Amino acid sequence: MSEQALYLKWRPRGFDEIIGQTHITRTLRNAIAQNRLRHAYLFNGPRGTGKTTMARILAKAVNCLHPDPQARPCNECRHCVAINEGRFLDLIEIDAASNNGVDDVRDLREKVAFAPSEGRYKVYIVDEVHRFSGAAFDALLKTLEEPPPHVIFVLATTELDKVPPTIRSRSLNFEFRRVSLKDVVERLDRIARSEGVEIERAALELIAQQGTGSVRDSISLLDQLIAAPAERITLEMAEQLLGTANSRLVSKLAQAILSNNPADGLDVIATALAEGADPAQFGRQIIEHLRQLLLTHVGGANLVETSEERRAVLGEQAAQANRELLLRAIRAFNSALSELRSGWQPQLPLELALIESTRPLPAESAPAPSAPQRAPKPAAPPAVPESAPPAPDPAAASAPITLSKVKAVWQSVLAQIGQELRPLGALLNQSAATPYRVQDRLVTIAVKEDWAKKHIDNDPAKQRALIKTLTAALGTPVNIKVVVRNGTDSAEHAIMLDDPIVREHLESGAIAIEESEGED
Repeated sequence: MSEQALYLKWRPRGFDEIIGQTHITRTLRNAIAQNRLRHAYLFNGPRGTGKTTMARILAKAVNCLHPDPQARPCNECRHCVAINEGRFLDLIEIDAASNNGVDDVRDLREKVAFAPSEGRYKVYIVDEVHRFSGAAFDALLKTLEEPPPHVIFVLATTELDKVPPTIRSRSLNFEFRRVSLKDVVERLDRIARSEGVEIERAALELIAQQGTGSVRDSISLLDQLIAAPAERITLEMAEQLLGTANSRLVSKLAQAILSNNPADGLDVIATALAEGADPAQFGRQIIEHLRQLLLTHVGGANLVETSEERRAVLGEQAAQANRELLLRAIRAFNSALSELRSGWQPQLPLELALIESTRPLPAESAPAPSAPQRAPKPAAPPAVPESAPPAPDPAAASAPITLSKVKAVWQSVLAQIGQELRPLGALLNQSAATPYRVQDRLVTIAVKEDWAKKHIDNDPAKQRALIKTLTAALGTPVNIKVVVRNGTDSAEHAIMLDDPIVREHLESGAIAIEESEGED
């Protein structure tokens, strides 16, 4: 005979063993102790949170033979033992998914009138009651209105909105909640130790996260991982067996979104899928991480139910986050999940969601309606934006600008931009942007990557922010130009090519410029 599944083997047998539903167990125990039982109970909540288990414990408690009501169910008397072994005649379980017609309910009504065979109460547990047809609900309503005194109904559902108000009003409603991550981990740890299984705490946390608050689903996942009880289960093994991506890759993808770096993000997606991550599962992990980032950004890390190590990572990334960016990214990846089910290219929806998440925000890329502006041209001094600081002192404005002056204020410029426009601040830091050359009032800024130059050149909002901050720091109007230091052209090469005289000689063939290797 095959060994019993863990979720059945470890199903709670008393109120004390149920986790996460204290508000319900306390009420039911008090009702049993005071003999104030209702004829109908309605248990509503997500799957795997203990609705059917609670109904069976209630059936044991109302029929338990222990003399002390506070000790019921005792799991020792003949009634409790019979229920635990599935042979108690006065406990009737009905699956509404397959017995949902009016004839099924009429048959139930005929049997309700008979007295219990061996217990004090006949307990009817109707699982997935929302699957009843309209006529079946109408037939059940009459029984709930005038029930025999020896009958208790327990109706369980995951979709309360599909249960008619007439049924709800005649039942005592209990709302089952998703179980906290900490409680699930503690239960899994207890089961693993009792089964002689050695497993890392991080692996238990991963299982609990994948169970999404369902104790039954979490225990089933643990059962899936226990291939050889003598083998120690590590986090890496759990990630491979569950088809989840490494948490490091999920954090790295989120960082690519925050840094507006689609190239890194696409590389992360390719790496995760190459390592065996399921695309849909990876998408869910990304959404959950972005959701936790949003909660941390808005209300603090204490709102997120996770380990302290992960809270530190979320806090660090949330400091770089923009609320609108996070909202857009969550919506993009959430839409990608529905496309994954029908798409022939598994990673494509994830890649499109990433690119959608890293494009410039509308508020950043669109100029103000009252003062439309074009991207500044390198040769002309910029017009002061509407939101610019007060005009600089005329004497300071006429003073020459040197490269050393720009370098002296550069760190304060980066810090100011990081506070006011985080995506631009992250872009400048990641691309190691530095002042390279000053000619008249044109400040040339060198970056390491070509994508960084394109992001600034193609985004007037980023250009305005950089010009505004530099102008305020130097006390005189300036313009900017961005070149790539270590890209296809060196910075000096790029500057030379922009010189009109040099370009004229190049076009005529009078001179030729060789590309340099590295920096000058």
